[in-house]
Amino acid sequence: MSIYRELLGENFSRLHPKLQERYDLTINKTFYASGTMLNIESGKWWIKPFLNLATRWKFLFPEKGKNVPFTIKNSCRKCMNGEDEIYWERMFYFDKAIRHFNAFMTIDSKRKVVKDYLGEPSLFYSDLHFEVTDRGYLRIKSGSQRIVISQLEIQIPHLFQGVVDVEEGYDDVKEVYTIKVTIRNRLIGRLIAYEGIFKPEHL
Repeated sequence: MSIYRELLGENFSRLHPKLQERYDLTINKTFYASGTMLNIESGKWWIKPFLNLATRWKFLFPEKGKNVPFTIKNSCRKCMNGEDEIYWERMFYFDKAIRHFNAFMTIDSKRKVVKDYLGEPSLFYSDLHFEVTDRGYLRIKSGSQRIVISQLEIQIPHLFQGVVDVEEGYDDVKEVYTIKVTIRNRLIGRLIAYEGIFKPEHL
């Protein structure tokens, strides 16, 4: 059973059938897709040094643009502790740079959250709350967060956390997956936002 099916329980069947296919990831199963980010927005100019630094960890990035090609790969593997983990690899192909946004996800069955380690090596940790919308889309919102320094994890105060809002759906007319992501901070506003479409491919 995939970690997302386990997390959502009966609500998993309320997802659009194509989203059920996409998130039914089990050991040694991979989802790969390519598409276009119709719009990518960055934050204010003075946070660009932080975003540039984050690229070293395959995390956030400072570029913005329209109609940016990208790929996404999700694969399921077994951790050393026996947990199933989903490895997320996202690549954005700008004219002058290829940027990555990688993550490692497991679940906490007791707390009903996804444990999301962002970056590679991981730089931040965030609880993620998954829910199914009335349209059968997947909505993801962030919760408690920590900064990761080697084996040390430090709680980030609420005011300084990134507020993540994700909605993934499926367009039956165009036969494409849709994605909309916003990451912002309560003090400084938007860090990054992107919206796009993608189709699965065979590796």
